[in-house]
Amino acid sequence: MAEHDKTYHIFLSAAEPSADAHCAGLINALKQTGHNFSFTGVGGAKMAEAGCQLLEETAGRAAMIYNAFAHVARFIKLIIRIKAFFKKEKLDLVVVCDSPAFNFHVAKAAKKAGVKTLFYVAPQLWAWAPWRIKKLKKCCDKLCCILPFEQQWFSQRGLEAVFVGNPLLEELDGDPAGASKKYTDLKTRDLTIALMPGSRTAEINSLWRPMQQIAIRIKKTYRSVSFTAVAVDDEKKEMLRSNHIIGFRCSYDVGSVSQAASKADFTIVASGSATLQVAAAGCPMVIMYQSSPILWHLVGRWLIKSKHLSLVNILAERQLAPEFMPYFTSINPIAETIEQFLADPEKLAQISTELIELTKPLAQTKASRQVSEIILNMLEV
Repeated sequence: MAEHDKTYHIFLSAAEPSADAHCAGLINALKQTGHNFSFTGVGGAKMAEAGCQLLEETAGRAAMIYNAFAHVARFIKLIIRIKAFFKKEKLDLVVVCDSPAFNFHVAKAAKKAGVKTLFYVAPQLWAWAPWRIKKLKKCCDKLCCILPFEQQWFSQRGLEAVFVGNPLLEELDGDPAGASKKYTDLKTRDLTIALMPGSRTAEINSLWRPMQQIAIRIKKTYRSVSFTAVAVDDEKKEMLRSNHIIGFRCSYDVGSVSQAASKADFTIVASGSATLQVAAAGCPMVIMYQSSPILWHLVGRWLIKSKHLSLVNILAERQLAPEFMPYFTSINPIAETIEQFLADPEKLAQISTELIELTKPLAQTKASRQVSEIILNMLEV
C-alpha cells in the first residue's frame, strides 16, 4: 500500500466545550490535507459531528478545579478505559486538548503505550504550576501554544513549543479593526449588555445569579438598557432559564460569543477563553471568577504566580478589563465599575480599540490549519 493511501489513526481527548470545538476544527483541517485519517477519542457533539468516534462524551461534564472531587471516580474509570484502548488499538498519534488535570493522565498513558503525544493548548504552568514542567516534558512530544508569549516560556524550559494562533478567533473575517465601537451616540440610544456566565455548570451555578442582580441594579440607572444572556448550547440555555430571578428580564442567545459581543455595548463575562472572543469583538467588559473562599485563601492565592488572572489582562500586562477574581459575595463594586464605564463614552471607545489591537496577533494565524501541518510532520507524511 502506498504511503499516501495509508489511514492514520489519531486519538483526541477533550474534556470541555471549547476543547471539543478546537478538536472538531482540527479534524476538519486534517481532512483537507489529502491524507486518510480515522479519529477516535473522548469529547463532545462537535467532535462526533466532525467524524470522531467517541469512547465517551466528556465535553458537557467538565468540572472546575474546586468542584472536581465529585467527578474523580468517573474520570478514573475513563482513564482506565482509555489505557485499555491504547493497549488494544494501534495508534499513530494522541492529541490532548486543554484540561491538563485530566489530559496529563491521557498523555502519560499514551507515552507508556509508545505513542507520540501532541498537546494542543499549552497548560498554563507559567501562571500557577511552573514546577510541573518536568511532568509535561515526560509526556509531551510537541506543544502547541495559543498565546504568543508561551512559545518562548516553554522553549526556554526544554519543550518543543510553537505558537499556532488562537482557535477561538478562527471565525473572524476581514480586518478586526473595523469592529471597533465608537459610542458617539451612547447617551441617545438604548444600551445592550451581554451576560456570559460560562459554559461549565459550576460557573453558571456561581455566577448567573449575581450577574442578574448586577443587571437589575444597572437597570435602575439606565432604564432603556436591554440584556442578552449567552449560552453555549440549548442545555445550558434551559439551565439559565430555570434559574431566572424575579425582576430580571433578558433575551437568550445560543452559540457565538463573538457575535453576541459584537452586538453588545458592554459584557459581563466569566473568566476564561470567552474573554478573548469578547476582546476581539472590541467589547469592553468586566470579568468575574468564582472559587471557594476557603480554598482560595488556603491554596489558590499562593499558587497563582501571574499578576493578573484573566487572559485579556495577562496579554495586556495591565488591567485593561476590570477583573473581580475571585468574586465572592458583594455585587456593589462590580455594578459601580460598570456604571462608571457607561457614563464615559470616550473611555469605552478607547478600550474597544485597545482590545482589538491586543487580539490581532492571535487571529493572524489559523490555528487548526497550523496544527494539522504540525501533525503531518509528526507523522512524517
